[in-house]
Amino acid sequence: MTSITSNTYAVHFNDTCYKELNAYLKTYRFSLIFIIVDVNTHEHCLPKFMSQLETDVSIEIIEIEAGEQHKTIDTCVGVWNALSDLGADRKSLVINLGGGVVTDLGGFVACTFKRGLNYINVPTSLLAMVDASVGGKTGVDLGSLKNQIGVIDSGEMVLVDTSFLETLPQNQLRSGLAEMLKHGLISDRTYWNKTKNLSQNTLNDLPQLIYESVLIKHAIVEKDPLEKNLRKHLNFGHTLGHAIESYFLSHPEKKELLHGEAIAIGMIMESFISAEILGFSKEDLNDISNVFKTVYGLESIETEDYQAIIELLKYDKKNEHGNINFVLLEAIGQPKIDCLVDNTLLLKAFEYYKNLN
Repeated sequence: MTSITSNTYAVHFNDTCYKELNAYLKTYRFSLIFIIVDVNTHEHCLPKFMSQLETDVSIEIIEIEAGEQHKTIDTCVGVWNALSDLGADRKSLVINLGGGVVTDLGGFVACTFKRGLNYINVPTSLLAMVDASVGGKTGVDLGSLKNQIGVIDSGEMVLVDTSFLETLPQNQLRSGLAEMLKHGLISDRTYWNKTKNLSQNTLNDLPQLIYESVLIKHAIVEKDPLEKNLRKHLNFGHTLGHAIESYFLSHPEKKELLHGEAIAIGMIMESFISAEILGFSKEDLNDISNVFKTVYGLESIETEDYQAIIELLKYDKKNEHGNINFVLLEAIGQPKIDCLVDNTLLLKAFEYYKNLN
């Protein structure tokens, strides 16, 4: 696979990853290398990654707890202290080896320690490969509110080694697939059709689909790196999805949803809203609903949950001037940004999802 390059960073794939990484390490004289892992990637991914490194520079491993609930400033403080205690300086390199929590948090830590260290993302989950590691969004949650604190910085490079997916459980693969499906819905019906029929393909087809997904996101981010306009397309399904994810994360009687599981719900509901106010095809709405219902099942969202989830929408990062801005679909591949949706329609969207049972 050909590397995907921009003015500031590059995304390399599979065998090319380690050739480019080792060439980079030879070019720059780093004082220390810090690899940030979580408890899972420490066990399952770090040994292979270390076996590919060619460097005489001292390497330190910093481990964090796994899971969205640990994507916090408190975890950052722990990592900052570890960097300080281990002698990190401005010539140190940070490598983030993990899923979206590790790459988001590790990137933020690198960008803010001593006002900025060079860093590299090595995503090990499908979600991180197609979403979290591409585009430079770093950061952490504020309580249960998603990604409220962070900066945009793409780092030096992204290394996508799809062999790491062999360590993932099925629910984590499905979580990443949600973002790939989203990329099809906002950009290309052909890609949507290929991805929604993934079960008819083999695992050998997955690397190419990942590559195409990264290309879609990269093309959008390159045109609008700071999310002033076009990049908002990537938030389809996320306005309601993030609110649902936050609500389930903070509610003691709800199970914690993976990011893709919550975004799948958001995409069903926002497709319904699109049909109601933008004339989005009812046939495509039914197709989208059936695809996500088949892959993810349906979660229990009760009538008494609706208002609390709606209240969380006010924290969405796309909001401006007190308005809650949605990304909706006029058609597959034709998103529309800054759409206003009243509460009556939001309640209808919840009922639509509930009635899919």
